[in-house]
Amino acid sequence: MGLRKKERVAFIQNTLDRLYPETPVPLDHRDPFTLLIAVLLSAQCTDKRVNEVTPTLFAQADRPELMARLPVETIQAIIRPCGLSPQKAKAISQLSHILLDQHKGQVPQDFEALEALPGVGHKTASVVMAQAFGVPAFPVDTHIHRLAQRWRLSSGKNVVQTEKDLKRLFPRAAWNKLHLQIIYYGREYCPARGHQLEQCPICLACQPHVQIQGVS
Repeated sequence: MGLRKKERVAFIQNTLDRLYPETPVPLDHRDPFTLLIAVLLSAQCTDKRVNEVTPTLFAQADRPELMARLPVETIQAIIRPCGLSPQKAKAISQLSHILLDQHKGQVPQDFEALEALPGVGHKTASVVMAQAFGVPAFPVDTHIHRLAQRWRLSSGKNVVQTEKDLKRLFPRAAWNKLHLQIIYYGREYCPARGHQLEQCPICLACQPHVQIQGVS
């Protein structure tokens, strides 16, 4: 018999708090604008690769007014290692102009305004609101969606439903920290491939009946 859902939620939160009492943002940034650009670049790219690229980009343009002056081709050449560089470069240039024209050069502290920016979806907006402005949010990417399924916290077929389920299960004050804790835990203990059940304390508690080879 595994833990009941309420017990699983408490166990998961306690385990994550013990393993990751501090939760630095894995994307290097200086302010809301550089965080926004870094999160945009992280789509279908590793944080490590983004952190290798952004110093060169931010050395040339770390504010909307400077980024807006850079040719799209220059932005694209710098961010090419992150993948999807044509789309991302165009979005970075366009959103920089919009920030200048509509938001006085500032990143808006508003979900709707953020999601209206080119290249910025709900997950990116949630990360910026949570980590730049401290607004409770629970950004759910494919990795968090996968772990929520493994830990039987959500049966949602998409990240939208999983986000709703996680917000309902965990206290609002813990959302921002939990988002990062789950990412850290997934990388260290609960990867998509090569997962070792006996080395994963949360999976051992949440699904003790599952054999190692049966973990998806």
